[in-house]
Amino acid sequence: MLSLSITGFYLALLGLLYVALAIRIIQLRFQFKTGIGDGGHAPLAQAIRVHGNFAEYVPIVILLLACSEINGSHPLLLHGVGAIFFIGRISHSIGITKTQGPSSFRFWGMMTSFMSIIILAVDNIRLFIFA
Repeated sequence: MLSLSITGFYLALLGLLYVALAIRIIQLRFQFKTGIGDGGHAPLAQAIRVHGNFAEYVPIVILLLACSEINGSHPLLLHGVGAIFFIGRISHSIGITKTQGPSSFRFWGMMTSFMSIIILAVDNIRLFIFA
């Protein structure tokens, strides 16, 4: 029987974070009375960017994670990458929310995203070659 329980777990955590980021945008839209766009309000623009960046990176990692899980990758690798990616997305969200410039939270958030993609991509290539 096909199971994606590990992927499902991290997708659920990321789904909750996605909703939290969306709620932040909604709160700011009410605060600034802005229905479309950011209305020139920097906090709203930042919240929109945080949510957008999240939506850009999560799908590729989840797809790679699911493929690795389906193809029999070791659960420890899947949990390790899933946990690091989730923590990294929280870190990135904090970093971009606190400042528009560089920050260690933002840097490590992106590094964990890139590392997750690279590790899972290499793992999927390995699983294909040695299948």
